[in-house]
Amino acid sequence: GNTGTTLLRLSEFSPGDGRALYHEVLARGWEGLVAKELDSPYMTGRRSPAWRKIKVLRRQECVVGGFTEGRGSRAHFGALLLGVWEGGALVCVGHTGTGFSERELARLAALLRPLETATCPFATRPIANERPHWTRPELVVEVGFTEWTADGIMRHPKYLGLRDDVDVKRVRRETTGSDAVGRGRPRNGPPHPPAAARRRTARKRDTREVEPWPRAGGAAGRLISTLAEVETRGGDAVVDLPGDSALAVSHLDKVFWPGLGITKGAMLRYYAWAAPLLLPAVADRPLVMRRFPDGIRGKAFYQQRAPADAPPGVRVQTLPVDTEVPSRLIGGSLITLLYMAQIAAISQDPWFSRVGSLDDADHVVLDLDPMPGVPFATVVDVARFIHDELERIGTPSVPKTSGATGMHVYIPLPPRTSYETGRIFCEIVATLVADRHPRVATVERAVDARGRRVYIDYMQNFRGKTLATAYSARGSDFAGASTPLTWREVHAGVDHRDFTLTTLPARVRRVGDLWAPLRTSSGADLTAILDGLKRPRVARAKQRP
Repeated sequence: GNTGTTLLRLSEFSPGDGRALYHEVLARGWEGLVAKELDSPYMTGRRSPAWRKIKVLRRQECVVGGFTEGRGSRAHFGALLLGVWEGGALVCVGHTGTGFSERELARLAALLRPLETATCPFATRPIANERPHWTRPELVVEVGFTEWTADGIMRHPKYLGLRDDVDVKRVRRETTGSDAVGRGRPRNGPPHPPAAARRRTARKRDTREVEPWPRAGGAAGRLISTLAEVETRGGDAVVDLPGDSALAVSHLDKVFWPGLGITKGAMLRYYAWAAPLLLPAVADRPLVMRRFPDGIRGKAFYQQRAPADAPPGVRVQTLPVDTEVPSRLIGGSLITLLYMAQIAAISQDPWFSRVGSLDDADHVVLDLDPMPGVPFATVVDVARFIHDELERIGTPSVPKTSGATGMHVYIPLPPRTSYETGRIFCEIVATLVADRHPRVATVERAVDARGRRVYIDYMQNFRGKTLATAYSARGSDFAGASTPLTWREVHAGVDHRDFTLTTLPARVRRVGDLWAPLRTSSGADLTAILDGLKRPRVARAKQRP
């Protein structure tokens, strides 16, 4: 209310019946309200029955993705690990260990045990207070809580009951009022309609509502929203792109990652978001396609030549060095990127050279390929050993996950460096690491001779060879995305399954573009490695950058 001064403001109040005010609190997403006797004064430092704080209890349907072991005498399990679907991925929104009777604990435990799996169903592995047990995401529960935190986690969640009447695939974050514009806004997009409204809509039409994920502003945000609308309507349309171009898209509702429920449309929306980061990495570079027309579990095939029916605006070029491929797709434009996703080329695989200098590599790579049975932790160890050698000779490098089971270490080169020179450089580094760490690393070309080690592949550095570039989606079962890392992260230890096309947008907002240093570097001094070999190796301890 107006008090005539900016120093004091009266709260809104409703004398008599407060139910209308309570409903406004619900609609606006506020924490609660205060009820008091109209003539009772505030008593400092004392509780008074004349003043009561009424907290609003929100409700949320959640998918159970696991449970933790109980502490002490707690039987059956400690807490349920809870999630909601965002962008086709299961995102953890908290855990609850309260609200259970002994009988309910036993009932839920009996339902959860058959669902146990070794694979974490969440897009990002949640941190649990006790040892977690993962389950297939097939159970839905209802939870009461006070509010969403700034990180999108439920505060004070309490188990209310099992919801076997709810389709597990339709569980979305339920937001109202200020949840949609402030704290607790879904991290990957705008708010979802309440569950009841979704169920009513589902009865009217046999399509699922698609959220405009990932979150983006400007033209990218509008494009993402359009692609989401097209997928909701059935998945076929002609979509306007920035710059007065257009692209026909189809079957956006087709599931490409069955284990996660991630669709072709979600992949196109991801690339619409990732374009400012990814396009500089593929600009002016010939591209090789690996197409998955039936998703990652269907038959895939490689394609070198550009499709004959590529739409206007997609860059197609004949290369003077090609004798068998009549023309190729060339990266660098949004329409080319999205067209490749439309024809089910999941990853972006560019040459290491550009069309104006096809014989000169801009960078070379050490491709770390673990043999079957080798854990990713060993891949990380070998990456650390490579970094040690490159650091010893003052050679810049940028690591990234492959998006599958391996890692890539990229080394920028000075202008006008031939592929052969860069390849010899990589061969020397790879051989040094394999000689000094023979139990975990190898450069053996024969697969049978590699054993349970990490193969350091330096033979990718030929003209026409390709690897998935940074920020590229991959056809891995966990929907991995090739993610640039810092060496500090590598030395601290990473899990490749934490880096997916559903988690990368939030990571980039936090750490920025870690691939940019590869483009801005002046390149490695290739003579330094020879000088480095002449110097004795001395043990030294130093802080990692």
